[in-house]
Amino acid sequence: MKQIERIAVVGGGSFGTVIANITARNGCDVSFWMRSDELVRDVNHRRENPQYLPGYEISPRVVALDDMTSAVADAELIFVAVPSSSFRPVVREMLLHARPDAMLVSGTKGIEADSFLLMSQILRQEAPAARVGVLSGPNLAREIAAGHLTGTVIASEDEAVRENVRSLLRSESFRVYTNDDMLGVELGGSLKNIYAIIAGIAAALGMGHNTNSMLVTRALTEMARFGRELGADPMTFLGLSGVGDLVVTSSTPLSRNYRIGFALGKGRSVEQAIREVEQVAEGVNTVKLVSRKAEELGVYMPLAQGLYRIIHERESIGSILSSLMLSEQTLDVEFAASEDKRAR
Repeated sequence: MKQIERIAVVGGGSFGTVIANITARNGCDVSFWMRSDELVRDVNHRRENPQYLPGYEISPRVVALDDMTSAVADAELIFVAVPSSSFRPVVREMLLHARPDAMLVSGTKGIEADSFLLMSQILRQEAPAARVGVLSGPNLAREIAAGHLTGTVIASEDEAVRENVRSLLRSESFRVYTNDDMLGVELGGSLKNIYAIIAGIAAALGMGHNTNSMLVTRALTEMARFGRELGADPMTFLGLSGVGDLVVTSSTPLSRNYRIGFALGKGRSVEQAIREVEQVAEGVNTVKLVSRKAEELGVYMPLAQGLYRIIHERESIGSILSSLMLSEQTLDVEFAASEDKRAR
């Protein structure tokens, strides 16, 4: 396998910053596309991204650019890490200038509002011939920047994509695992944002570790149930991109979605909560899309639908606790156990 040397990272947020820096430290020349002229100057002259990761030293092999043509024209592999709401237009602009053989890897967690497409599906729609992958997992950028031991998952049906990304992102503190269930990995990264908001609400209401544990396990069941209906392997949700990501975002204020939930639990409106967090929290939009899709498909998701009613129909927070405690289904382990019984 030919070693990839020229990388582009599209998206100047915290996750894009750590991905650019890890690949640069591994010997690659990295073009880092950012919208802000000011942040471009900060990265190129101060060697840091003060808006998102102040104090995190960026390798001199990372060159920040606000011109998309210069950023992606020579890249053999492009990581895209922009909010889901702007993913398609940014990708369209990027593809006007990118090499036709460039590998494309999404680091964005979310679902497109109008189409219910995941980011990898948008990449395939916009670039049908491209080799596509998804990077997902419990990847709080501040902890990666601090050198905390972290694991992530690169999912792709293309072995070359999986192995190249695994090689490019290797480090003493960042471990990359592989998976070929791109749909399951990507759904895990999108759905967990819903349940992180619920966990934040529960924490604000003074609920303890028992409640959080119950929320996480019931959330995992809902995620796997929904994923299987869409064609994902439910066992994928037991990995880093499923339960791993769910646990971390449901237990720490470093998670934007958890902070949104905490503000809601303290009596803020959703608009006030979003202003307090001051960053995009994907779960607010994702819960609307997923609740409607679950209703359309007949998938039982009481927690997600309870949160939808709180955020978008202004129901009381007590309704989500009722969804947790009064739901009809009582089977603990839903998939492997029932399937094994049927097989026998």
